[in-house]
Amino acid sequence: MKKKKILFVIDSLACAGAEKSLVTLLSLIDYDLYDVDLQLFAYGGELEYLVPKEVHLLPPLNYTHFTSMPLWKTLFTYPPQYILARVSYSTKLRSGKSNNIKKARFFWESVSPVIPPSKKHYDVAVAYAQGVPTFYVSEKVSAIKKYAWVNVSYYLGEEEKKFQLKHYDNMDKIIAVSEKTKEIFLQNQLLKEHRLKVIYDINNPILINKMAENGKGYDDNFNGIRILTIGRIARQKGYDIALEACAILKEMGISFRWYVLGKGPLEKEIMNMIQTLGIEKEMVLLGVTSNPYPYIKQSDLYVQTSRFEGYGIALAEARMLNIPIVTTRFDAVYSQMIEGKNGIVVDMNPKAVAEGIQRLLEQHGLKEQIIAFQKQEKKGNIEEIQKFYELIGV
Repeated sequence: MKKKKILFVIDSLACAGAEKSLVTLLSLIDYDLYDVDLQLFAYGGELEYLVPKEVHLLPPLNYTHFTSMPLWKTLFTYPPQYILARVSYSTKLRSGKSNNIKKARFFWESVSPVIPPSKKHYDVAVAYAQGVPTFYVSEKVSAIKKYAWVNVSYYLGEEEKKFQLKHYDNMDKIIAVSEKTKEIFLQNQLLKEHRLKVIYDINNPILINKMAENGKGYDDNFNGIRILTIGRIARQKGYDIALEACAILKEMGISFRWYVLGKGPLEKEIMNMIQTLGIEKEMVLLGVTSNPYPYIKQSDLYVQTSRFEGYGIALAEARMLNIPIVTTRFDAVYSQMIEGKNGIVVDMNPKAVAEGIQRLLEQHGLKEQIIAFQKQEKKGNIEEIQKFYELIGV
């Protein structure tokens, strides 16, 4: 039987939620049935080593290679259109304050003219993230069926709606990673509801437990309470809320360390805030690792201070490893959290987060009750792979 040709496109395989989800999906695909290519826009991410050997990791696009070099080195080796595109993008970024949605539009408006169409024709092309992967699949890929994943709470202003409508209209279906993500996407009024389908981010408990047993965890010989937060150091993740909550806990006299696994654009700002609040000993930035699971398993609490999430993969991973959770009430939080059962859901402010942590540590028997509930919860959702197979066909 002839294998179906599938292309996945994502920005990179840095250690983040959508990237983990894709790597897990790729680990479950039946490669006797599918021939899979993977296109990235940035290479060297922490999760690349987890890509199955059966997946063909495509080489960088010429423009991707071009942007990895200092501009002065490219002046006589690349076409002038590449340099103009790069300068155009930089100029747009400097023109005013921009979020990730605008940055993706600025990039594509500047760079798409120098990105050639894909040479291959596919049965299925999957943009596994919003923004550039979706624009690329929409305009540059030839495929019988095209699908775009939406894995965040995707609110669009009027200008962004006009730009993105044509790209989403080129898709056969839009895949949201939770019912709440679907609901929020529909508020943009880009497409009718029948064009959307929900497939939850896939979590494989067997893989996560195996990785939790094999790898480096904490090595600082600290004997107090270990709190962990995982996520990109960006506004979405609410690290400002976490830091102020950390300062409140310190004032309470609790012996703890709060560790962060992540990196991102606000790293310097967060480090300055740590110093300003005087919590250098309590708040520890660990950077990133391709295997965060030993850290999760060795933690006393997992805390998420996100302002918004499409699903919240790190929460699912903490639940699978039976770690009590305190989380803010972001859009999709109740797609997996049951208040007071598998964790505590609090308002989105430092005082509420600190009080939630204090409650979990000091209320007699609560932590043990949550762990007991987590142990009997359904673990993972690898059955979601069947929805993927239904989507793409055999």
